[in-house]
Amino acid sequence: MTALYDVAGIGNAIVDVIAQCDDAFLEKEGLVKGSMALIDPARAASLYDAMAAGIEASGGSVANTMAGIASFGGKAAYIGKVADDQLGRVFRHDMKAIGCVFTTPPLAEGPATAQSLINVTADAQRTMSTYLGACVELTSADVDPEIIEAAQISYLEGYLFDPPEARRAFAKAAALAHGAGRKIAITLSDSFVVERHRAALLGFIETQCDIVFANASEVCALFETDDFAAATKALAARVDVAAVTRSEKGSVVTSNGQSHEISAYPVEKVVDTTGAGDQYAAGFLYGLSRGRPLPICGQLGSLAAAEVIDHYGPRPQVSLRDLAEKNGL
Repeated sequence: MTALYDVAGIGNAIVDVIAQCDDAFLEKEGLVKGSMALIDPARAASLYDAMAAGIEASGGSVANTMAGIASFGGKAAYIGKVADDQLGRVFRHDMKAIGCVFTTPPLAEGPATAQSLINVTADAQRTMSTYLGACVELTSADVDPEIIEAAQISYLEGYLFDPPEARRAFAKAAALAHGAGRKIAITLSDSFVVERHRAALLGFIETQCDIVFANASEVCALFETDDFAAATKALAARVDVAAVTRSEKGSVVTSNGQSHEISAYPVEKVVDTTGAGDQYAAGFLYGLSRGRPLPICGQLGSLAAAEVIDHYGPRPQVSLRDLAEKNGL
């Protein structure tokens, strides 16, 4: 069957609230710099009140990646759960406006659409406090076979390993994708996610995943080592493609015993690292879905990451397709 989509994503549908802060604010609020913590509605309300004025934008890790793929000119589809409320309608409008197919039915009753309260310090580190809300209501019934079977690659969000029902959704997606001769990719999302679900993640990676994205801390957490090279080698031995990012050091892409070191694109000033990994995955997956060599996929990922850390917000503000053309990619 001819693929209708380059990539289909399954993830937490979240509206981001992004504000600047200093280290003293993080300490006062008991926030661990650079981390992602899950919070309840009461904590979300109190933290929101304490934060500086910020910007609101549709987000969620894999949703951001789908936005990047669409910006490259790719065909993207998204599966995620929002509530039938104002923020949910905003999220749905934003996804459709960028050209991403999003048909998951909204949650009629229950928790509100998810929010991620993101505090960004002067060194561009982002500290996320996330109320998952309707996200945890995603079930295997929301995984549309017509979407998964029609996508060259289905991309899964590690954050969804927290709700058990979402894991069943992942298993369904993997079975559908592989049954149709397609690929499954996953991002580890956060080292805290890895620590909570190490055994389950390793099992899923070894049996169901073809492509894995991680950063240095996540891959080291997965294999309980401080040796980056050893951790990367261990991951590469379990999947067809391993893409591991190292911030300003670029990334390492390994497949079939061959390793490629990809340089980071230079940025005049890092403003906000929110979405850097998401956009790296967007460039990489777009390139992979179009049959580009792995080093080019890595360069597309680095280019997209460089664009997004140059401004506030987790999604590109310029056409990534035009940017790639200007850079000879």
